[in-house]
Amino acid sequence: MKKIYLIGGTMGVGKTAVCQKLKMELDDCVFLDGDWCWDANPFQVNEETKEMVRKNICFLLNQFIHCSVYQNIVFCWVMHEQEIIDSILRELDKTDCEIKAVSLLCSEQELRKRLLSDVQKGIRQEDIIEKSIKRISLYYNLNTTKIDTTGKTIDQVAKEIISC
Repeated sequence: MKKIYLIGGTMGVGKTAVCQKLKMELDDCVFLDGDWCWDANPFQVNEETKEMVRKNICFLLNQFIHCSVYQNIVFCWVMHEQEIIDSILRELDKTDCEIKAVSLLCSEQELRKRLLSDVQKGIRQEDIIEKSIKRISLYYNLNTTKIDTTGKTIDQVAKEIISC
């Protein structure tokens, strides 16, 4: 049975770092970051682009599901609404698959610290800090396993995901 890990969380919570670690820890694993399906300049968010990226994600995830080489599929994206998760799950061939949906969380103070560090490194724009902080509370309403990453290492969080 294949395992599909859907890892959500607001920007800066550590999704990509944790998923890269999961890729190395899980046997026969492939990792897809949803942002890779929507890397554009200028970055435009509208109904057309949202539908396009969702289709791209579902196509790639189904390709990984149907590939005999992969037994573990790790996917991460900013999935702050249940409908985002549900719309992806509706399109996947879940035959002989176990789905683990996880939301990564952290304290506002920790998120602010992480994002400010990214801003100082030139990785992110400063306006992302308040946007991300506003979304933290949305993750508590999702039908997912919640894991607080505050004060934890990437290894600790990855082990929690594997064991849940």
